[in-house]
Amino acid sequence: SGFSQLSVSSQNSLGTKKKWVLEEDVTLVACMVDLYNVGIYNANTGFKADYLNELERMLEKVLPHAMLKAKYNLESTIRTLKNDWAIIYHMLS
Repeated sequence: SGFSQLSVSSQNSLGTKKKWVLEEDVTLVACMVDLYNVGIYNANTGFKADYLNELERMLEKVLPHAMLKAKYNLESTIRTLKNDWAIIYHMLS
């Protein structure tokens, strides 16, 4: 949450930095859980290839003015959230 909020920024197609806010982080995780629970995009190792585009559409409905793009914003942020989680997991182990 706060940890990833401070460390997450990604580039959009214009090359400018996008700073994620807590609401976007929370909404992204909620949409990923919903997408997983539906089961259409599930694969043995996580999600199928086209899940980012569906995630982009889901986020557009909830956060219409955020203009989050699958390839640049979501991909980068998901990678950062995974890294943050791995660090916390190892600290707790």
